[in-house]
Amino acid sequence: MEIIKLREEFIKLGQALKAVGLVESGVEAKDVIGNGLVKVNNEVETRRGKKLYSGDTVSYNGEEIKIED
Repeated sequence: MEIIKLREEFIKLGQALKAVGLVESGVEAKDVIGNGLVKVNNEVETRRGKKLYSGDTVSYNGEEIKIED
């Protein structure tokens, strides 16, 4: 599990995937999110700009990201 420590109030989903290296670019993030391959808090999320707050979890391709303060 990867952990992202927030520097601000939130991080956007596409940025979170790039930050931990699960995707290489914004275009790739848009594709995997748009194709319904990413879950936020165990629900499929198709919005790349979805705001993630402390306590949220993201799962993609067998990997998990936890968002923390």
